[in-house]
Amino acid sequence: MDFVAGESKQHYRIPLEPPLESYREARERVVAMDKTCVAALGRSDITVNEFLWPKGVYALELAVVAATFVGFSQRWWFAPGEVVEFFLGSGFARFAWGIQPWLLGGLFVIHGAELAWFVPARLRKHSVNVRSREFWLWVVAMFLGGIFCSSRFDALVVRKRAAKEKQQH
Repeated sequence: MDFVAGESKQHYRIPLEPPLESYREARERVVAMDKTCVAALGRSDITVNEFLWPKGVYALELAVVAATFVGFSQRWWFAPGEVVEFFLGSGFARFAWGIQPWLLGGLFVIHGAELAWFVPARLRKHSVNVRSREFWLWVVAMFLGGIFCSSRFDALVVRKRAAKEKQQH
């Protein structure tokens, strides 16, 4: 079989060993070759092309983290005489003033590290196209939701794998 690969338009010849005896054999052999190539690339045979919106506990967790990001984004809100002191009292405002840079920085570092792990370990492995809407929805959801987003993604992969196995039988 001849394949053209890359922008350099190089041709690669992949011999079928042993040679095909009939055209009926071609589909099975090409499918087997595809499985071998996907495994060698470190990719999964399950392609994710959809986004699962958070529901229930996942939606609550996402809302809490997003509210924390927004709520602690402006340090001046915790200054004496500002909005937080007015609504929540001076004790909480002083406490929040002290932890604001550390909390916000910690959230960025931890959620950034989770995202740096999630993109290659989940999105790239399951062939989520970086130019797709779904890729960016998963990225934003992972940055905001953290590890809980990963469990939603894994549940989607399990559901797709079950549907694929059901289809084969």
